[in-house]
Amino acid sequence: MPADPGVTRQVLSDSEALMVVAFRFRAEGAEGRLHSHPHVQATYVESGRFEFTVGDESFEVAAGQSFVTPSNVVHGCRCLEPGTLIDSFAPRRDEFLTPTS
Repeated sequence: MPADPGVTRQVLSDSEALMVVAFRFRAEGAEGRLHSHPHVQATYVESGRFEFTVGDESFEVAAGQSFVTPSNVVHGCRCLEPGTLIDSFAPRRDEFLTPTS
């Protein structure tokens, strides 16, 4: 499963129960498209600034902030300043282990 345009993805560590992934947004306006999945997701903003939509709520986050997206809730983001998000998924997202060629 490829990352969205303007975004690179790197699996940092994983086990069957948990996966940690870095998403690097290279340019303002790059997006993590709206989507949902059965995994609980914790997001930590390592750098940059982002506008997130989680369910019916939209909010801005910046370096040092974090939040949790519950299972099966529609969510996505737009990059306001280039940076990196560190996402933890429970359980592991097996589709991220498949080469994106």
